[in-house]
Amino acid sequence: MEVVLATANEDKAKEIREILPDDTIRFLTLTQSGFVGKIVETGQSFTENALIKARTVHSQIGGYVLADDSGLSIDVLGGAPGIHSARFAGENADYPEKIAKLYKLLAPWPPEEWLAGFVCVMALVRPDGRESIVCGECRGQIAPFMRGDNGFGYDPIFLLPDRGLTMAQISPEEKHRISHRGRALRQIAELLRAESVGKKD
Repeated sequence: MEVVLATANEDKAKEIREILPDDTIRFLTLTQSGFVGKIVETGQSFTENALIKARTVHSQIGGYVLADDSGLSIDVLGGAPGIHSARFAGENADYPEKIAKLYKLLAPWPPEEWLAGFVCVMALVRPDGRESIVCGECRGQIAPFMRGDNGFGYDPIFLLPDRGLTMAQISPEEKHRISHRGRALRQIAELLRAESVGKKD
């Protein structure tokens, strides 16, 4: 079964393949799928943006399309940066710049109140247009400073209190087991495998 990933984020596509190294499901990038054009994310929630991405790609190429919209949600900031996580400090800002901006916003609160969650919503559109939505979340808090070299994005500041380590300090295998994206993707995999078995019966 081929599934097109509605993303241009190579780190995200790589991570999805690592989380689900399943020979029965082949994930294609937008480039591999032949999709042309631009996806404009105008939604006000992770769910809305995931659906926009999946529907836009599906309308052009059909088949199975999977879209992921995810981000960091910090409690004392009212859920920010949320859906704006990737563009939080401007279109061309790198993650050290985004993280520096977050620390400035968090300064009024003590670190023990920097509770946060990584949220991932995945939208699956099937060849016949049927849609499914799943959500995965990983709770933790923002670390007082960056730690670790693994992962990408906000991983170096996302602390897992029960481990005393950030997402960037644990192995990729452990991250995939507990991460928001891993939890959402395993739900999607169950749906896809059920449909694959159904077609064989």
